[in-house]
Amino acid sequence: MSKKIDFLKSLTALSESDIKAKINEDELRLKKLQFAHVITPLENPMSIRDLRKDIARLKTELKKRVTA
Repeated sequence: MSKKIDFLKSLTALSESDIKAKINEDELRLKKLQFAHVITPLENPMSIRDLRKDIARLKTELKKRVTA
């Protein structure tokens, strides 16, 4: 639970453009992880799920800032 709270606190210091850049970077990393997992199974496949959740949190924060 503390990982999520730390992650959300770190987002407050980022600007919208920084969040967009981080989303693009994480989506690229997710594609690479998924591709690597198809070829040879990852040691920790839960990292894919965690990365997807982090991307969703970033997108949620970005949406909040755009609408507010």
